[in-house]
Amino acid sequence: MKKFFMIGVALSALVAAPAMAADMRPPPPVYRAPPPVVVPIWTWTGCYIGGHVGGLWARKEIADTTLVGPFFGEADHTVNGWLGGVQAGCDYQFAGGWVIGIQSDFAWTSADSSHVSVLNPVLTIETKIEWLGSFTGRLGYAWGRFLGYVKGGGAWERDSFDVFDNVALTSFGTLDRRRYGWTVGVGGEYAFADYLSGFVEYNYYDFGTRDFAFGIGSFDISETKSVVKAGLNFRFGGFGKYPVAARY
Repeated sequence: MKKFFMIGVALSALVAAPAMAADMRPPPPVYRAPPPVVVPIWTWTGCYIGGHVGGLWARKEIADTTLVGPFFGEADHTVNGWLGGVQAGCDYQFAGGWVIGIQSDFAWTSADSSHVSVLNPVLTIETKIEWLGSFTGRLGYAWGRFLGYVKGGGAWERDSFDVFDNVALTSFGTLDRRRYGWTVGVGGEYAFADYLSGFVEYNYYDFGTRDFAFGIGSFDISETKSVVKAGLNFRFGGFGKYPVAARY
């Protein structure tokens, strides 16, 4: 009898095992959040090189300083023209959106003008701006890929001066002079590609007064000028995107 009881228990266990196995479900999968997405932002830190074109408007005030001999006369004239050149510099972004930097630029110009002497109409005075350069510091604030800035520093240019005799059809000679002064400006720049930006800016120049002497006399020329230019900068050495935050 005892044997029959043990056999019955064994058979019951065999019959119940598949049913119990069917009721045992695998545990639910553990949810794992996806890795955070690194969000890149634009930074202006780095260096650049590029080119520009623009327009130049200069005011020259010419005063005769000759006490004897043929007078050149006193007169003003405006020297207008185009310019084109290159620039290079470096910027550093800090404290959020603030950007400081330095820049050097050089441009060739086509600006020239002339006028007939007031006191001696036989003579024509001609001036020409051959090239223009500057070295400036920049301070600006960036809103992402847009940078607004102001700039200021030293400037230099080469001028050409000529006094022409309208009767004899001869020149008293051409003087080329390098002049030094200062400049201030304001502009905006936008990075529309990772390593390429475009800018538009206005600059004011003051070259003071300088004396120019010919064999027949001398005169002083004071000069100020305005320049509007637009250009492109190719950026390297740190410019572009870099990770600063993780977004889930």
